[in-house]
Amino acid sequence: MSESLIVITGGPGTGKSTLLEHLHQHHGLNIVEEGGRAIIREQLARGGDALPWANREAFCQAMFEHALTTRQRALDAGGLWLFDRGLPDVLGYARLCGLVVPDPLKTAARELRYEPTVFLAPAWEAIYCNDAERRQDFAEAQRTAAVMTEVYEELGYRVVPLPLAEVEERAAFMLEVLGTAHHAH
Repeated sequence: MSESLIVITGGPGTGKSTLLEHLHQHHGLNIVEEGGRAIIREQLARGGDALPWANREAFCQAMFEHALTTRQRALDAGGLWLFDRGLPDVLGYARLCGLVVPDPLKTAARELRYEPTVFLAPAWEAIYCNDAERRQDFAEAQRTAAVMTEVYEELGYRVVPLPLAEVEERAAFMLEVLGTAHHAH
C-alpha cells in the first residue's frame, strides 16, 4: 500500500473533526482538515464573501480547489491520509444548495478516487452544536448526511456509518475496519 486516502463524510457537527484529531494525536495518523472550515476562517479574516451564507458558488469553488490541492499533497507525501471530507462532498454541497455543478467538479469527483470504503458520521443530535463557522440547524445536518451518502454511493463507494459512540470507540471501529480493508491489498 503506497498511499491510502480515506474519507470521513457526514453532516456538520457529527464529530468528524474530533475523531480525526483523536486519530492524529493518539495513533499518529496523517489528517487533512475540512476545507470548508479553513475557507470560512480565511474569508472572515480578510473580509471575503466566499462563504456559505454570502456567495455559495464562490464557496463551492473554493472548496473544490482546496479538495484538489489537499488530495494531491497527500498523494505526493505518500502513506495513509484521513480526510475530513473529499471531492464528492463538494458535489454533495452543490446538490444540497441547488447550485449548478461545474463539469470539472463532476469529472474530478468521478475520476480522482479515494479508498473504496468511506466512513459516514451520522447526524447525532446529542453532540450537535453551532459555532462561528457552523450556522446550519440540526435538520440541515441530517439532510447533509443523507445527500453525502447518496453522492458517495452513486460514485461507487461503500459507505460505512460510524457508531454513535465516544470518540475512542469510534476510533477503534475505524481502525478495525481499515485494518480489515487493508489486509486485502
